[in-house]
Amino acid sequence: MSSFKDPNAFADPEDSKLVAEAKKVTSEPEEYTYTERDVILYNLGIGATEKELQWTYEGDDQFAVLPTFGVVPQFAASSGLPLDWLPNYNPAKLLHGEQYLSIKAPIPTSGELVNEARLLEVLDKGKAAAVTTIVETRDKHTGKVIFENQSTMFIRGAGGFGGKRSGNDRGAASAANAPPKRSPDAVVEEKTSPSQAALYRLSGDSNPLHILPEFAAIGGFDKPILHGLCFMGIAGKHVLKTFGPYKDIKVRFAGVVYPGETIVTEMWKEGSKVIFSAKVKERNATVLAAGAATLVDGAAKAKL
Repeated sequence: MSSFKDPNAFADPEDSKLVAEAKKVTSEPEEYTYTERDVILYNLGIGATEKELQWTYEGDDQFAVLPTFGVVPQFAASSGLPLDWLPNYNPAKLLHGEQYLSIKAPIPTSGELVNEARLLEVLDKGKAAAVTTIVETRDKHTGKVIFENQSTMFIRGAGGFGGKRSGNDRGAASAANAPPKRSPDAVVEEKTSPSQAALYRLSGDSNPLHILPEFAAIGGFDKPILHGLCFMGIAGKHVLKTFGPYKDIKVRFAGVVYPGETIVTEMWKEGSKVIFSAKVKERNATVLAAGAATLVDGAAKAKL
């Protein structure tokens, strides 16, 4: 087994005592069972269409899971670690900052998985805390790691506990991915549906922020917003369709998308990496920054 289970696996001498103790906490393993129906629901939730039978019809010879599905099984485990040890912790002030997904093995189209979550890094940003959790997702029966996710949350008002202010280099998971100073190598546009968030929430994120207007208003939004992991999936689908399969993908959430808006993904191929960003066409607002995916074989594939 990996050092993941070692209570000191993610210890850091620069951590404050508060953080050092919190890092020793391991969550109960969270099981996630899914069928081909869940795969199709997820694929539809990030905009796969009835013409793309490899993603929407279980009887297709090429039937497959879109790779960003990897953020779904880990979701409950990632959000299950306690954060109330942070000073002035208020879950309403939590923002999803970054997401990194590493795909370690072929993704089955149905299966039984087990997720284990740990605190990876906690930074004191003064007025806020930046908390990164790491989740390992294994096949329940073989023990093989299928996915690793790293999720960074910003909790406004929860800083001032001491310890590190800036994070360690975590390779692809923390890379800055600045777009090159040239026109994108590819641009893909996709209009989301007004019911996109209502559909995507059926893949496991039932936060009322994405469906209830009065709840969205409390958060300061004119109407319910699209899940960040949904438009990450849409951009990830654009990378896949343009350059082929990838083994990891990382994004920084930089803005909101309202269901019905058009997502424009700009992509630059740099060696085995596709750097990308996404914006909302209607408002010319950047919604994903610092994005990159590492291609499986390093070479760009022909378009699917």
